[in-house]
Amino acid sequence: MPERLDNTLRAAREGKGWTQAQLADAIGVSRKTVNTVENGVFVPSTIIALKLAQALGQPVEALFRIVEE
Repeated sequence: MPERLDNTLRAAREGKGWTQAQLADAIGVSRKTVNTVENGVFVPSTIIALKLAQALGQPVEALFRIVEE
């Protein structure tokens, strides 16, 4: 069965009152990278996923989950 990675990045980011650009600056990537991860276009590397979780103060498991389609 096909799988995809779902995320709650937008809600977590907005909960902190941050823009995509602010989150991108906090983890050292471009705003476009944050946008494409939020929209499920790009699956982040482990390092980026861990940096996102750390910046947002949440465990990786709270931000990302595998969804079977």
